[in-house]
Amino acid sequence: MAPSDPVNPPGTPAPSLLEGRLWVDGCFDFFHHGHAGAVVQARQLGTELYVGVHSDEAILENKGPTVMTLRERLLATDACRWVTKSVAYAPYVTQLDWISHFGCKYVVHGDDITSDSSGEDCYRFVKAANRFKVVKRTPSISTTDLVGRMLLCTRTHFIKDLEKMLEGEEGNGTAEEKKKVGEEMKERIRLYATDETAKNPGANVWFWKGEEKKKKKDEGKEEKGVFRELFGGIGPKPGQRVVYVDGGFDLFSSGHIEFLRLVTQKEEELARQEGWYSQQAIDERKGKGADYGPAFVVAGVHDDEVINREKGVNYPIMNVFERGLCVLQCKYINAVVFGAPFKPTKGYLTSLPWGTPDAVYHGPTSFMPHTEDVYAVPKEMGIYKEIGQHEYKDVNAGTIVQRIMKSRDLYEARQKAKGMKADIEAAHRERELLEEEQRKKEEAIAAQKE
Repeated sequence: MAPSDPVNPPGTPAPSLLEGRLWVDGCFDFFHHGHAGAVVQARQLGTELYVGVHSDEAILENKGPTVMTLRERLLATDACRWVTKSVAYAPYVTQLDWISHFGCKYVVHGDDITSDSSGEDCYRFVKAANRFKVVKRTPSISTTDLVGRMLLCTRTHFIKDLEKMLEGEEGNGTAEEKKKVGEEMKERIRLYATDETAKNPGANVWFWKGEEKKKKKDEGKEEKGVFRELFGGIGPKPGQRVVYVDGGFDLFSSGHIEFLRLVTQKEEELARQEGWYSQQAIDERKGKGADYGPAFVVAGVHDDEVINREKGVNYPIMNVFERGLCVLQCKYINAVVFGAPFKPTKGYLTSLPWGTPDAVYHGPTSFMPHTEDVYAVPKEMGIYKEIGQHEYKDVNAGTIVQRIMKSRDLYEARQKAKGMKADIEAAHRERELLEEEQRKKEEAIAAQKE
């Protein structure tokens, strides 16, 4: 499935404006949970949501260079569960005739001000026409924030124990402040776990907590742990296969999204062979409600400590909370397990809340190289499946950081314009040294495998 194709410029007779069809537009550069926060709030205000995506050229002229290409950014918006339709080449300054062409009565945007290259409000025309609605901006996250973490090589965003943080037992500030932050974070997870209407429970959310190995003799033994439910969701429906995937999902981007899309496509192909899409089967499912797909996809998300232990430097760039939100907003996912083990054991897989998965999928490349076969157990169980090569197979957090570093001067100018005061040059040198150290470590791992 290719990303949405560019549309012809407005000019044909416009359809009637639909009260429930809303418009959101933006750059959506490495689509993160801040973007998803605006999208889900917008979706709650109506029944359909059209998302306009600016071109690379328009963004460069008005804001600075993009990290992801237009095709990659469209792939991300298309994959968001609350988006009805993505529209490419949306004008940077929102035009009334453009949104009217798509039947959208209102434009929705966060409560921050977005300006064009002349310093004027990008939404001045729709505001003047009283066709503008405001939602709250997601706090403490933006593309600028994430680029800053890369340029400054910071680690202060890491979360040691997400479950404890949600309960107000970890974090900064007084006990009251920590509790308030934890409640706000829980509410955000609940919101991102909603269904395509953004109003009802959708994805299931669980924690897995591994038991700490306290003695030397415990090293090498199968890791044990317990599951705890955070939010209930729709759950598997009759006939659906339970499918498991896992990863860091750092800077959730085209490589992750295309992998998840192909997992869904693979399961659809298998189901088609079994008659899932026969008219009789479709009618039976519709007779019990609405039709649904053949797979229930569970995503295990690794903790920050696990990723940093394997990848070093200041990875992950997004902490486990942020990465989990990015995964939850994706329409190819039905459940998330926070704190998933790096190596899925038989004990872990057989005790998943939805039963032993019918398949465990892995992609064509590994961002975190390892000396042992991480998926040895699923292979022994006969449930391991691999997704082959695809267009975005090499896109991960590491390659995104490389893109930033290759155009560092441009991004530094953008960051300084946003008020970044730290010594970027010294931080960049630190990252170069850490990346080189990590490269040597990975080369040593590769040599051990040969």
